[in-house]
Amino acid sequence: MPHLQFEINKKLNKESKKKFVSFVEESFSTIMETGKDHIAISIRELGDTNLSLGRAKNEFICLMNLDIRTGRTNMQKLKLIKTLISGVEKFFLIKKIHQYVTITNHNGLDFNFYEKSLADWVKNDDPANS
Repeated sequence: MPHLQFEINKKLNKESKKKFVSFVEESFSTIMETGKDHIAISIRELGDTNLSLGRAKNEFICLMNLDIRTGRTNMQKLKLIKTLISGVEKFFLIKKIHQYVTITNHNGLDFNFYEKSLADWVKNDDPANS
């Protein structure tokens, strides 16, 4: 299951976080051609001096770490990156140039529910419901 992590150095509105989570689930599912029930999302709100990005001095920033299953194309990953950066700007008002994304690819066996490990990714899979 993907674990999509967002670290942000500002206090966020509860409603904007709910809308953002829905946006991320829908975007990831569509772009990565998979179901939604296995998507894990973490939003960490940190103090304004707890994150740093060299080109964003005294600004709000977002650092993203996207753990996903291997098999996605570079085009899928690039589309996801651009979509999530735009979403962070829209929902949390953090400038696109003040965001940074890292993608880490894992085999399906690296992602686990209590009852099972996920299989490797295949187009249009729904691993939580198969």
